[in-house]
Amino acid sequence: MKLMKAIQVSAPGGDFELVQREIPEPKEGYVRIKVLACGVCHGDAIVKEGGSFANIEYPRIPGHEVIGIIDKLGSNVSGFEIGQRVGVGWPAGINYDGGFAEYMVTREEELILIPDELNDIEGAPLLCAGATTFDALRNSGAHPGDVVAIQGVGGLGHLAIQYAKRMGFKTVAISGSTDKKELAYKLGAQVFIDTHSEDVIKELQKLGGAKVILATAPDNKAASQLVNGLSSDGKLLIVAGINGPIQVFGGQLLNGRRSIQGWVASGPNARKDTINFSLLTKVHPIIETFPLEQVTVAYERMMNAKVRFRAVLTMGTPIK
Repeated sequence: MKLMKAIQVSAPGGDFELVQREIPEPKEGYVRIKVLACGVCHGDAIVKEGGSFANIEYPRIPGHEVIGIIDKLGSNVSGFEIGQRVGVGWPAGINYDGGFAEYMVTREEELILIPDELNDIEGAPLLCAGATTFDALRNSGAHPGDVVAIQGVGGLGHLAIQYAKRMGFKTVAISGSTDKKELAYKLGAQVFIDTHSEDVIKELQKLGGAKVILATAPDNKAASQLVNGLSSDGKLLIVAGINGPIQVFGGQLLNGRRSIQGWVASGPNARKDTINFSLLTKVHPIIETFPLEQVTVAYERMMNAKVRFRAVLTMGTPIK
């Protein structure tokens, strides 16, 4: 019996456990991947902390920003070959064991091919964080020249700023961290609003209001305060996992026909399009890497917004 290193969570609220697991075998329609890199995402908290999002079977191996190499095919797999470099996203690590391990198996339909020009480390976060922000913005209804504000300059926000600028939007970064101002401009923001020293609503309305405000930070109070910064027919678009209610009065929505919408990118096509757009327009995630054994450190830094800006686990294999 051949064994692999893996990180599992045995029960909701449990610790990450480094264990030896039997290397899984792919069944019909499935492939096995030798994992090269896997991002650490806020979505992994669903497994780590538990919740009502999904009926998770424990123990579970988290990880849904996975890049690896196909090393074994199950029966009746026709679209992929051994040796190809592929990516896997959501719901890996939630509905089935994911990429916090040296090997994982997934359905053929969940895979996308990873272009040679994209390395494993940069590619991993694009499979969730990248797809989440890119897919939301391209489906937001905003057009080139419209004011689009990104709330938060963190793991999602630093990617969203880059996408918004490259889509031709007048890009506004909103943050309470003044030390991120220079970075926000470097990423592509044309306006920076400091929530500690400026009135966000007034500053947005000076620009005519935002057609879209993308809420990337998991802060319900901050999101609640942004509605009045929208333009006529403007939309507050939620992509972060916000705990707690977003409070808004009906009149705020009636005034200017404003709306609030949530968006979750799903499926391989969203991930494929995100990667293609990122390569074409030179969008790059900012990353800290950690060996698999340091997953607890990576997770805690990510959850406490200490990582700049995406954490990626490596398996000790060469990075292309």
